[in-house]
Amino acid sequence: MAGTDEDTVAAADDALYVLTALLLTPAKFPSVLGDDYPEACAALGLAPLADGYGLVLGQDGDGARWTVAIDDVSLVAVAIASWDCGLEYDLSPEERTVVAALPGWPLAVAVAAPGVPAPHDPNPEAGEGPPLCPPDTTVWGPAQRRLGADEIALQWALWREQLDDDAFKSPQSDADGAAGADGGSGAAEDGSDDSGAKEGADGDSGAAESSGDGSGAAEGTGDGSRALKGAEGATPDDSKGPRHQGIRRVLAEARAYVESPPPLGRVRSSFASGDARTLRADGPGWSLVARTDDIAFVLLDEEPGEVLPVGRGPELPGLLAALDKMAVRPN
Repeated sequence: MAGTDEDTVAAADDALYVLTALLLTPAKFPSVLGDDYPEACAALGLAPLADGYGLVLGQDGDGARWTVAIDDVSLVAVAIASWDCGLEYDLSPEERTVVAALPGWPLAVAVAAPGVPAPHDPNPEAGEGPPLCPPDTTVWGPAQRRLGADEIALQWALWREQLDDDAFKSPQSDADGAAGADGGSGAAEDGSDDSGAKEGADGDSGAAESSGDGSGAAEGTGDGSRALKGAEGATPDDSKGPRHQGIRRVLAEARAYVESPPPLGRVRSSFASGDARTLRADGPGWSLVARTDDIAFVLLDEEPGEVLPVGRGPELPGLLAALDKMAVRPN
C-alpha cells in the first residue's frame, strides 16, 4: 500500500512525495532483484550492510522517479505494517538517515503522486549512474522464476490444495526428491517419471504485494500480485528425465547449503501456521518453497512455467529442518 500524499522525504535537495516503501534486509528483500541479499544490494549499487536498508520510492516535484535508501530500517518496517493494516502513516525519514538517493525505481509502481507530472526518469545530470529500472519479467527467466516462488509462498494453501495426498506414492527414495503423479498433478517420487503442476507464465511485470517482499503498490495483474495459473494434471512420461535431473540438482545444492553456508539471504525462514515455518531457498537457476511440516515446490529456469512438487519421502523432512536451522529469519 502506498503512503499518504503528504508523506515527503528530502532527496537530491528536493521534496519526495512518498508512494511506497520496502525492506532490503538479509531476511526480507525483493527477491526479483537477486537470489540473495548481496545480489539484491548489488542491483541497486548498495553495500550489503548487516542491518539492511529501508527503501522509499516516490516522485520529486517535477514527477521524476527516485529511490531513497535509508538506514532506519525499523521506521520503514513500521510504515509498511501500518499500510498493510489500512492505516495512514507519515513516512518522513530524517535527512541524517539517508544513505543514497538513487534515480529511478527498482520495481514497477502502480500509483503516482497527485499534482505532479507523470512518473519519469530524472535528467541524467540529476543522479549518479543510469536510473534504476524493474527487471525484465516479460519472458521466463530468473526474475520471473523468483516472482513465481514469491507467489507460491504467499498463496501456499491455494497451491497445496491442488495436490491430493493420494497423488503422492509411498516414499521410495527422497534422494531424487520428486513426488509421484498417478494421473493427477504432482511429481514422481523416485525421479523416473514426469512431474509438475504446470504454471502459465503470463509475462506480467511486477512484484509481490507488501506482505511478500516489503514493497507496496507494485504492478502485476491489477491486484499487485503475480498471476500464476492453477495446476494442471500431469501424467508420467519417461522422455522428460532432464526435469528430474534438475530437481535432483536443486536438492543436492540445498543440502550443500547446510554444510557450506551460501551468501546471506539465499535461505530464508518466515512464519507459517501452527508450529511450521515457510522456507525459501534460491540458487543458480532454481527456487524452492517449502513448509517444514509439508512438501516443497521447485521452479527451474530451464523449465519455463513449471511448478514441480517434491514429496516428503524419508529425507526431505530432515533437509527442511536443517535448512530452517541455518536460515535467516526476520527480527
